[in-house]
Amino acid sequence: MNQQIPAVRLERISRSFSEGNRERCVLRELDLSIVAGEIIALRGRSGSGKSTLLNLISGIDVADSGVIEVAGKDLINMRERDRTLFRRAHIGFVYQAFNLVPTLTVADNVRLVLELNGISRKDADIRVTHLLEIVNLTDRGDSFPDVLSGGEQQRVAIARAIAHEPALLLADEPTGNLDGRTAADVLHLLFAVVRKVGGSMIIATHSAEVAARCDRVLELRDGRLSV
Repeated sequence: MNQQIPAVRLERISRSFSEGNRERCVLRELDLSIVAGEIIALRGRSGSGKSTLLNLISGIDVADSGVIEVAGKDLINMRERDRTLFRRAHIGFVYQAFNLVPTLTVADNVRLVLELNGISRKDADIRVTHLLEIVNLTDRGDSFPDVLSGGEQQRVAIARAIAHEPALLLADEPTGNLDGRTAADVLHLLFAVVRKVGGSMIIATHSAEVAARCDRVLELRDGRLSV
């Protein structure tokens, strides 16, 4: 019987950064395997390396050593352009700061990732309409980000992150800039969308409530992961 390819496989991943005259090791020979459809909470104090780890898994950053595979593809040995194209096609990212393009409308922010993946304008328009329905923003497609509330902006960011139906969604403190009620609504939407499409998600969070909703909780401490 063929074994299922892990959604994410990390083996002996290390990453250090230069700080003045010394090297600071953020991740130390870290191992991790995530199965398809699994939702992982990544916890740890500020500065523990959660964002660094997500950036490595997405291919935004490159590890000093080790193996990183997403859907069976080796990211570390890819050329930078190939990593960019792979990330664009297979990975979605939701940031704490929303990171919407301020000069683009809501619809165009969501449409952008589809156009970058070569989807025709007609098909992209159909997909954008559907996505805005999913995140309950059908009446805001022509609005610009600066007139939206924080919760609305994060819902746009979620629509953008799932527009290309990625196999892996990475969320870095996605409710960190939201009030309690709005955060709860955004989290409900995020989990519902991921469960519906059957994708995998790693969500970096300080919240015990968020962690409790995940399939597995991992703690990043002293550069290593623990259950």
